[in-house]
Amino acid sequence: MAATASWQPQEEGFNSICALLQHQISPSSDKSQIWQQLQHFSHFPDFNNYLVFILARAEGQSVEVRQAAGLLLKNNLRTAFNSMTPAYQLYIKSELLPCLGAADRHIRSTAGTIITVLVQLGGVSGWPELLQALANCLESNNLNHMEGAMDALSKICEDVPQVLDSDVPGLVERPINLFLPKLFQFFQSPHASLRKLSLGSVNQYIMLMPAALFASMDQYLQGLFVLAHDSAAEVRKLVCAAFVQLIEVNPSFLEPHLRNVIEYMLQVNKDSDDEVALEACEFWSAYCDAQLPLENLREFLPRLIPVLLSNMAYAEDDESLAEAEEDESLPDRDQDLKPRFHSSRFHGSDNAEDDDDDIVNIWNLRKCSAAGLDVLSNVFGDEILPTMMPIVQAKLSTTDDETWKEREAAVLALGAVAEGCISGLYPHLSEIVTFIIPLLDDKFPLIRSISCWTLSRFSRFVVQGIGHQKGSEQFDKVLRGLLRRILDTNKRVQEAACSAFATLEEEAAEKLAPHLEIILQHLMCAFGKYQRRNLRIVYDAIATLADAVGEKLNQPTYLDILMPPLIAKWQQLSNSDKDIFPLLECFTSIAQALGTGFSQFAEPVFQRCINIIQTQQLAKIDPASAGVQYDKEFIVCSLDLLSGLAEGLGSGIESLVAQSSLRDLLLQCCMDDDAPDVRQSAFALLGDLARVCPVHLHPRLSDFLNVAAKQLNTSKLKETVSVANNACWAIGELAVKVHQEVSPIVMTVISCLVPILQHAEELNKSLIENSAITLGRLAWVCPEIVSLHMEHFMQSWCTALSMIRDDIEKEDAFRGLCAMVRANPSGALSSLVYMCKAIASWHEIRSEDLHNEVCQVLHGYKQMLRNGAWEQCMSALEPPVKDKLSKYQV
Repeated sequence: MAATASWQPQEEGFNSICALLQHQISPSSDKSQIWQQLQHFSHFPDFNNYLVFILARAEGQSVEVRQAAGLLLKNNLRTAFNSMTPAYQLYIKSELLPCLGAADRHIRSTAGTIITVLVQLGGVSGWPELLQALANCLESNNLNHMEGAMDALSKICEDVPQVLDSDVPGLVERPINLFLPKLFQFFQSPHASLRKLSLGSVNQYIMLMPAALFASMDQYLQGLFVLAHDSAAEVRKLVCAAFVQLIEVNPSFLEPHLRNVIEYMLQVNKDSDDEVALEACEFWSAYCDAQLPLENLREFLPRLIPVLLSNMAYAEDDESLAEAEEDESLPDRDQDLKPRFHSSRFHGSDNAEDDDDDIVNIWNLRKCSAAGLDVLSNVFGDEILPTMMPIVQAKLSTTDDETWKEREAAVLALGAVAEGCISGLYPHLSEIVTFIIPLLDDKFPLIRSISCWTLSRFSRFVVQGIGHQKGSEQFDKVLRGLLRRILDTNKRVQEAACSAFATLEEEAAEKLAPHLEIILQHLMCAFGKYQRRNLRIVYDAIATLADAVGEKLNQPTYLDILMPPLIAKWQQLSNSDKDIFPLLECFTSIAQALGTGFSQFAEPVFQRCINIIQTQQLAKIDPASAGVQYDKEFIVCSLDLLSGLAEGLGSGIESLVAQSSLRDLLLQCCMDDDAPDVRQSAFALLGDLARVCPVHLHPRLSDFLNVAAKQLNTSKLKETVSVANNACWAIGELAVKVHQEVSPIVMTVISCLVPILQHAEELNKSLIENSAITLGRLAWVCPEIVSLHMEHFMQSWCTALSMIRDDIEKEDAFRGLCAMVRANPSGALSSLVYMCKAIASWHEIRSEDLHNEVCQVLHGYKQMLRNGAWEQCMSALEPPVKDKLSKYQV
C-alpha cells in the first residue's frame, strides 16, 4: 500500500479489504478473527483511503459492503483523522462530497454521518468546500442531491449546531444565516423527506436561539402552522416538538398565538399516530411549567381531560401487556435486571432524593398522559374533578372482560391526581379506597398491579385513619390486601405490591408494630419464592420496615422469622456476587434498627465486610491474585454496613474493631483518590467510629485528620461536596473525643471552613451546617487557637448557626461560641447583632449548663457596652429576636 502524490488504490489491497468487509457483514463470521485482520490493516497509513474509495467508487460491490466501509471509516476517523497526513485528509474529504448526491440513499446517509464526524473534529472553517457543496446540492433541484445535503446538514445541526452559528474566516455571515432561508423554503417542498429534515434542523436551534432564528421567528411560526396538518406523521411530530420546546425556552414567542396552539395540540393529542400524540401530550406539562397565564388553558380543560383519560388506557402493542403474562416461575434473564445504584452514606439534612418510580420504565403515551394529568391536578387542583370524576366512575362501573383496560386507566387516573386533588377527593377517599381494595384481587394482573400503586398514593390518608375504628379497619384491609399481592404469582404484581408496601411502611412507621408478625411472614415467604429482579424489591421492603419500626423489631418472635432466611442467603452468595449488594444494604437497616439486639449476628457480618474490602483493595492493584475484578461498589456497601453496625451496636462494636485490620483499611479508603463515593462512605464510617470507639483510631489519628482536612481544601469542592460534607462531620466528631490532640490541624481546617461559610449561598445546605458545627466543636476544644481569628468569620458563622435545628450537635457548636467569647471577648464585638440572632434561633436550649453559659455571655456584653451602646445593638434586632432573648434575662 504505497503512497503516491495523487492517491490510487492497489487492486490487491482493494480486493482483500472488500473480501474482509463482505466477511464482516455475514452473520456467521468469526468476529474476533475479523477484528485481528482489521487491526493488521489499520497499520497501513492509507487504509482509510481505501475505505473512502470503496464507499464512494466501488460500484461493483454491494451497497452493504460499501456502507460497512463507510461505518468503519467513521469510527477510525474519530481517533486517527488529526494525525493523518494533510494529503490523505484532503483525499478523504474530496471523495466524500460527491457521495452527497449518490444514487443510493444508504451511501448518501453514510457519507452524511462521516462528514458530521469531520465537522465535529475540525469545524467548517478548515473545509470551505463543504459549505459550498451543501449549498450547491440544496439549490440543485435534483432530489438525490437535495436529500443527501439535507441529511448531512440535519446531522450537523443535531450533533454540533453551534458550528453553524459561529463566525467563519472568509465568510461575511455565519453559515446558519445563509442556510436558514433555504431550510424555511423546504418547509413547502412536495417531498416529505425534505420537509422532515429541514424542520428537524431548524428545531435544533430553538435552545441556542441564534440571532438569525430570533429575527425570523414569525416566518418560522408561519411555517409551523403550514406544516401542522402535514400528511406525514414524522413532520407533525416535529411540529409538536417545536411548540413544546418553544414554550419551554421562550414562551413569549407563542403568546400571541396561544389559543391556536392549544387548540392544535388538543387535536393532535388524538392523532392516529401514537408518536405524534405522545409529542403533543408533552405540551401540557411544559405549559404548566412555563408560568403562562392559566386562564388560557383553563377553558380547554373540559375537552383536554377526556383526551388524557382516553390515552391512559394500555395500547394494544404496549409491551407491558406481554410482560404481564409472565409467571413467577420463569427465571429472570440478566438483561431483565435494571442497573442498581447504591447511594453512599451521607451525614446531613438534604441528601434524600425523591424517587417516586413509576412501575415500568419505557416512556409512552399512557405514561405521558398520566404525568400530564398529575401536573394539571397540581396546578388546577380540584377544578379538574367535575370533568374527570364522571368519566372515571363510568369506566369503573363496567364489568365485562373486554373493557378491563378502561377500568385499569380509571384506577391509574385516581392515583395520578391523588396529590393535586387531595382536598376535593378527601370527603370521598374512604369510599374510593373501599372501592379499590377488591380490585387487588381482580382477575387481570395489570388491574391488580395498578390498584397497588393507586392505594400507595393514598397511603397518608389510610394511615391517618388508624386513630378511629372505621379507619383502623380500612388500614387493616389495605395492609392485608397488599400483603396478599406480595405473594401474587405474577411478577409484575409482586413488584407493584412490594413498592406500594414500602410506601405504606414509610407513612405508617411505628404504627406497623402491632402487625409485625404477619408482615414478616409475608415478606419472608416472598423472599423464598421471588426471582432475582423482584428479590431486590423485597430487600428494600424489609429495610424500609426496619427503618420504620426501629427497636420494636428486636423481639425473638420477629427475629426468628426474619433472620434465618437472610442468613441462609448470606451464606449462599459469594464475596464477588453483585446480588450481595441489596443484602448488605438490608443488613445495614436491620443493624441500625435492632441496636444492641444485632450483636448475636454481628461477628460474621463484620468479618465478612472486612474480607470484602480487603479483597477489593487487592483486586484494584492485582485482579489475578485477588481472583475477582475490582468493583468499588462492594467497598461502598461494606463500609456503609460497618457504619450501620457502629450506629446499632454503639461501643459494643469495640471488641470487633480491636481484633481487625479495619483502621488501616479505612485509612486506605479515605485516601482513595479515584472514587469519591468510596471516600464519602469511608468518612461517614470514620465519624461513626469516632463516636463509639475513638481509642482504636488513635494510632493513626493525625493521618485521619490530615486526609479529612484535605477533602475540604479542593478546587473541585462542588463536584465532591458529599465527600467534603462527611469529612467535615468526621473531623468534628473526632475533635469532641480527642480534644487537644486535634490542635495541630485546627488552623488548616478553619482556613478551609471559613471560605465555605462565606460562600454559603452557592453550596449545599448540609455542608454549611456541618462546617458551622465543626468550626464550633474545634473552638470548644481549642478556644485559645480559634478565638484569635474570630473576627474573620463570626458574621458568616453566626448566620449559618441560626439556620440549624435544635440538637446535640448545635449544642456543641454553641459551647464553642461561649468558649471563644470567654477567650477573646472583643473578637465578637463587631458581629454582636449576628451573634444575638444565632442565640435567638434556639427554640429551647435543653442543657442547663449551656443555657447558663449563654446567659453569662449576653450579660458580659451588656456590662461591657456602656453609654447606650448595648441599647443601640438591641434596637438593630427585629422584635421576635428580642422576645427570644428575653429568656436569658437581658
